[in-house]
Amino acid sequence: MTAERAFADAGTLTPVIREIHGTDRRIASVDRLLNGSKKGVHRVTLDDATSTIVYVWSADDDYWGGLLPEGHHDPSNPFAHASGIDFFEGATRRLAVVGARSPRLLLADRSQNLYPDDIAVVEDVRGGTLEALLERDPDAGRRTLARLSEMLRSMHSYRAPAFGRVAWIDGGGARPDMTCEQAYLERTLVNIATAVSRDARAADGAAVLEEKLRILHAALEPRADFGVVHGELCAEHTLVGPDGEPVVIDIEGLMYTDIEVEHCWMRMRFGPYYEALRNPDLDPRRVEFYQYVMHLDLVGGPLRIAEGDFPNRDWMLGVADFHLRKALAHEV
Repeated sequence: MTAERAFADAGTLTPVIREIHGTDRRIASVDRLLNGSKKGVHRVTLDDATSTIVYVWSADDDYWGGLLPEGHHDPSNPFAHASGIDFFEGATRRLAVVGARSPRLLLADRSQNLYPDDIAVVEDVRGGTLEALLERDPDAGRRTLARLSEMLRSMHSYRAPAFGRVAWIDGGGARPDMTCEQAYLERTLVNIATAVSRDARAADGAAVLEEKLRILHAALEPRADFGVVHGELCAEHTLVGPDGEPVVIDIEGLMYTDIEVEHCWMRMRFGPYYEALRNPDLDPRRVEFYQYVMHLDLVGGPLRIAEGDFPNRDWMLGVADFHLRKALAHEV
């Protein structure tokens, strides 16, 4: 993929907007939101000042194209590349069933008659992010945070039919042929190999990294109860709805998996606000295992995408550096 990527604009999105609103409203502006690496996220403002969000799944919008390890385009893989309209629709349906709020889906289209790629149109939640609200109005932010905690309890208490991607399992797909813990172990070994071939420190410490990983994995007892897990939930991926309710976005990666995965991520991303989301009933051995897994995931993934033309390459390299140092320093 070259640096010359073609993104959606007012001209290409006009048929999409007409499908929803007819011909009585026109596009005033299209703003591409720049925080995504897998799909295009566009705010479309109309001539009556209303707006919607259009998601576009195209090769030009996916900065991971050609950079993923083998098997990541197989939908049966629990860690398949979490991008695509099937993942999005499946996650939207499951979140609604468990009582979790995500942007209201207005249109999902695979026909490529309205636009040359798969697209979805959702409500534009204009309350900003929970991250911004906590900075601007901490009291209001804490109220939204408390509601997010309730929403998470509903997600995590749901008893999933099997480990795996929500869209795949709910669609009748076969269960993975390995346990949840084994799947994370195997993926993390791939991330170690990714780091070893790209960073001298990882190459020097490869045996230590793998030994730590296997020791943490060996300490786990089998478990068959899985909840609904967002996987990358943070204050930036939580919007604030009209009534102060939390609205989660970037949902395609929704999984049935150990809820400790969610808490390890949130503990890193929510910082001091994590206390409002804490679950005292987590398995401490799983917490330690998944925290280590997460450090290495945040080495392998950023190092891969940094080899392409992702516009925030230096930031990705900084993430990889931080988490590699964490993984190397971890004591078992």
